[in-house]
Amino acid sequence: MTSPQPRLQSLDALRGLAALGVVLFHYIPYYDKLYGHHFALADSVTGLLEFGRYGVHLFFIISGFVILMTLERTRHAGWFALARGVRLLPALWTGILLTFLMVHILGPADRAVSLPQAILNTTLLHEYLGQPHVDGAYWSLVVEVTFYAWIALLFFGLGEWRRIRWVITGWLMLSYAGVIWWSELSAPIDFWLKDLMFIKYAPLFFSGMILYRQYRQLQPDRFDQCLLALAIAHCLIAYKAPFNVFVLGCYGVFWLAVSGRLTWLANRPLLWLGSLSYSLYLVHQNIGYGIIGWAYAYGLPGPVGILLALGTAFALATLIHYRIEQPCLAWFRNRRAQRPSVAPQSCPG
Repeated sequence: MTSPQPRLQSLDALRGLAALGVVLFHYIPYYDKLYGHHFALADSVTGLLEFGRYGVHLFFIISGFVILMTLERTRHAGWFALARGVRLLPALWTGILLTFLMVHILGPADRAVSLPQAILNTTLLHEYLGQPHVDGAYWSLVVEVTFYAWIALLFFGLGEWRRIRWVITGWLMLSYAGVIWWSELSAPIDFWLKDLMFIKYAPLFFSGMILYRQYRQLQPDRFDQCLLALAIAHCLIAYKAPFNVFVLGCYGVFWLAVSGRLTWLANRPLLWLGSLSYSLYLVHQNIGYGIIGWAYAYGLPGPVGILLALGTAFALATLIHYRIEQPCLAWFRNRRAQRPSVAPQSCPG
């Protein structure tokens, strides 16, 4: 792989494309499945957009890569928690508020939650307590935050990568066993494996972490290479064809990006899309469904409703990014710069 760069902008562009794929999947084939569009969908278009749901899997690979990068820049667990909290929570809380209000105004009624349930969503513990999501897309945020907690525990508890990767090896073995016998898992094992250890998705995060190690070290360790192959191969049994092949393709695209072969993606429109990806993900689904439903209620053609939903989602995402995300991140960076005790460190080999 190429030598490390200060910023892998092509990954930002990939994140934006993945977010757009998820949005289009939710607005066209998934909306049609839930509520029914009033226009005919070509099978080829529906089939292509179905792959958009797997944009989340690319998010998870990128998250594994980025989270190890972040951990190596952070000396204390408290600062890591603060960094992740500032990155995720202000935008999330804004998204929860907007989604809660707009769904209660526009619908769909079956997507509305109570105020106590919405408040519980702000902790991202709601799924573990059996409560619904304010927005259906939030399931992946629960997985992300659970991953952050586990990896921080391993990083600050074990320290050395040689120790951490033995835990990852065991986790991968459980992931293989879990997806093979998925339908046979029962409580409490299913809670531990499916929810707390998210065995369907953990290998995606781990592969991103190992790819970051290879990106930094330039000379990949043989153990790490075997572990990476094991993590990547997991998708072939965890997902049905042809979607497992698509996830495998996500790995290929990711590798091309971090090896410097997709720098042409780092253009202004795609980088802008990447900068909005998190806030767009937070506000697009249920708000979009309400707007599409409203458009149908007023007799507007289905494609017009989809365009209105897209426009609204992008407008809200832009507002959240520039008015909430960026100021909060700037505050954190200024505070961190004033504390030399949080200087970067690396995870020893």
